[in-house]
Amino acid sequence: MKKILLLGIGNVLYADEGVGVHFVNYIKEKYQFSHQTDSIDIVDGGTLAQGLIPMISQYDHLIVVDTVNSVGVEPGEVYFFDFDHAPAEIDWQGSAHEVEMLQTLNMMDIVGDRPHTFVLGVTPTVIEPMTLGLTPHLHAAIPLMEHALLTHLTDLGFSQQIVNEITVDQVIPDAYKRGCYVDA
Repeated sequence: MKKILLLGIGNVLYADEGVGVHFVNYIKEKYQFSHQTDSIDIVDGGTLAQGLIPMISQYDHLIVVDTVNSVGVEPGEVYFFDFDHAPAEIDWQGSAHEVEMLQTLNMMDIVGDRPHTFVLGVTPTVIEPMTLGLTPHLHAAIPLMEHALLTHLTDLGFSQQIVNEITVDQVIPDAYKRGCYVDA
């Protein structure tokens, strides 16, 4: 039995920086996932990064949803890649939480605790402080992110059922109230 973790990372108070958190909350509200043997937990990790190590190390497969910087691309560009084979154009020197998450994954790798990791990332627009929500570029990227995630989970043998017809805009207003949690 494999344990899969879908982990949203980001700061919801800085517009597009919160996309990972908003996205996983949206997926958690919209879908129910099932698998014959494997399980999936969906976690809003906020900006905790290193504080998440004890939890992350319990999983076999990790999907991190976050912003990623990439040289020469427009905001809203979606990436889905194996962390061990990151595209050359990915620049990990983005926001503080992005760099800290990279350091966290690298530290876990050094001690052998990092699960097989994939990154579902999107390039952000300029970050505006104290803005709850997503810019139009990132809002438009949500369907492609959703498709990439569902395709990956299907490849892992998961089936999904829509249990709530909801939009990402409907989960954003309460994002700051949710915090880190694990759905058992």
